[in-house]
Amino acid sequence: MSNAWEHIRIIRDLKRPNLNDYISMIFDGFIEMHGDRYFGDDHAIKGGIALFDGKPVTVIGMVKGKNIEENKKCNFAMPNPEGYRKALRLMKQAEKFGRPIICMIDTAGANPSMGAEERGQGEAIARNLMEMMRLKVPIISIILGEGGSGGALALGVCDTLAMLENAVYSVISPRGFASILWKDASREKEAAELLKMTAEDLVNLGVADEIIDEPAGGAQNNPQAQGIYISEFLRRTLEKLESKTPQELLENRYNRFRKIGVFGESFE
Repeated sequence: MSNAWEHIRIIRDLKRPNLNDYISMIFDGFIEMHGDRYFGDDHAIKGGIALFDGKPVTVIGMVKGKNIEENKKCNFAMPNPEGYRKALRLMKQAEKFGRPIICMIDTAGANPSMGAEERGQGEAIARNLMEMMRLKVPIISIILGEGGSGGALALGVCDTLAMLENAVYSVISPRGFASILWKDASREKEAAELLKMTAEDLVNLGVADEIIDEPAGGAQNNPQAQGIYISEFLRRTLEKLESKTPQELLENRYNRFRKIGVFGESFE
């Protein structure tokens, strides 16, 4: 079994803490906000205002359920366009009032249904990418478990990107990769290794900035400790980002994404 596949096995454990757990552990006085003001509310994305160390922040993230009923309600954490539009609405509000934005990512990807496409799924994701690049407040994104394709990237344009130790982040799921490249979905374990999708891989490639430790065996083995680890990361990262001017944030964010994927060629 590949190292990447072992990470996937750990993060898909239904006992693993989800967004709701972390909100209650890390933040105080969370007030949830609903709807995109266009179509409706999407239960796959949850967002609102909370206090972190007594300071107001905006918290947005994907919700994964812990049983079939919860997962049906949140569409297995696969957001619709109205979810991304709700997220952007809250981000714009955060910018207006000078609140840092904390995004928690945990999705296999955006909802690929016909209804989602008809309501502008691609446009909603693309608009988030564009608008997040321009927001003049600190943005921190944390990949809690799965970070799949554009569905994850729509909350991943940020100043600092951290991944939990067992989290994965990739342009496509291993099963999708194997199905397209080899026409054989059973080779997904092999595909997981080739995708270079682990936290260690992504830090080495310059896509992620930091790895947040997990308790032995995964966050599900000690959720309270995991909440402390995330809080410590947020505390020092916010202190660093809040010392920067809006212009410095925008320039650094732009340069951060410009350098991803840079490569050299040798003709020897």
